[in-house]
Amino acid sequence: MEDKRKFAWILGVFLLAYWLPIDSQGVRSGAVEALAMLHEYAREHVLLCLIPAFFIAGAISVFVSQQAVMKYLGGQAKKWVAYSVAAVSGTILAVCSCTVLPLFAGIYKRGAGLGPATAFLYSGPAINVLSIILTARVLGFQLGLARAAGAIIFSVLIGISMAFIFRGEEEVRQKGFAQLPDDGSERPLWKTVWHMASMVFFLVFANWAAPKVPGGVWEAVYSVKWYVAAAALLSTLVATFVWFNRDEKEEWMGSTFEYALQVLPLLFGGVLVAGFLLGRPGHEALIPSRWVASLVGGNSVGANFFASISGAFMYFATLTEVPILQGLLGSGMGQGPALALLLAGPALSLPNMLVIRSVIGTRKTVVYVGLVVVMSTIVGTIFGYIS
Repeated sequence: MEDKRKFAWILGVFLLAYWLPIDSQGVRSGAVEALAMLHEYAREHVLLCLIPAFFIAGAISVFVSQQAVMKYLGGQAKKWVAYSVAAVSGTILAVCSCTVLPLFAGIYKRGAGLGPATAFLYSGPAINVLSIILTARVLGFQLGLARAAGAIIFSVLIGISMAFIFRGEEEVRQKGFAQLPDDGSERPLWKTVWHMASMVFFLVFANWAAPKVPGGVWEAVYSVKWYVAAAALLSTLVATFVWFNRDEKEEWMGSTFEYALQVLPLLFGGVLVAGFLLGRPGHEALIPSRWVASLVGGNSVGANFFASISGAFMYFATLTEVPILQGLLGSGMGQGPALALLLAGPALSLPNMLVIRSVIGTRKTVVYVGLVVVMSTIVGTIFGYIS
């Protein structure tokens, strides 16, 4: 079966290469955009976003007690505790749809239930406080409030829905974790928390974006971001060399390397495909941007569905969705499709889907993506009708 699948992929690539209209302007623009997007992604998202996330995911796998994950995020945890922890954790991190992936893989493989894990997966990029505030200031208070409320509710509903749909498989999976021996360490809990928090602080502040509107607390934080990030990095290094022995550090590096091998090839491949098809904001690729603008006009169900599905496959770096939507709204995009894209776009992307599939499988990934798209379509349609 595996050999047949590989052959099918090889045949598909061959046929695509054979029949590709290489002389057409769309294909050439798409090829340029694919490389340009990969170049931009490598410069802006790998060193300060993904690499720290890999180290955090590796640390979760090695240093965080499996019993602690099971207690707060496992199948037997109280539902209000599990989903509150998942949503709050994602809100604090405020990372993009790709940076959250190693962290999601780390807690899922450590014993977190499918429901809380997918709630965390959605909340990380979707409930970004700075993005929500920027949405309200640039696109209007009503749209910003709807985005905030929708993202919070979505994270819980998607998690509960995933847990219910795959409850049989989850029961078997959770029993396997419950039978594992205690992997607790003699190290005090506060040391592990300090170490993890230092890495999280570095991830958050090193990627703190410049505010679009000058003044206020966000600009004040931005002005000191590198001081805080440097202090967090120093704290991480000191804690690593003082509190962990050589075997633990080697295991941590090995786990980090495994996550990088699993995630990076799929992310880079997905970025190339997304760039080839849709391109960067303001640049034409294979699919002309005017087609997208014409299909999201008004507030019909079709316009909301297209906004949801196109947002799900596009890649949005943190905060870039706001200026993109500002341009689309100026081109006639309805309020409903705008909200639908805001709810689906930042939480999903083609590279994101490829990695999720490698962690939880094809069926669960299809259901997760379907839930995000359908719920975004419904809420966008209702919001468009009200507004």
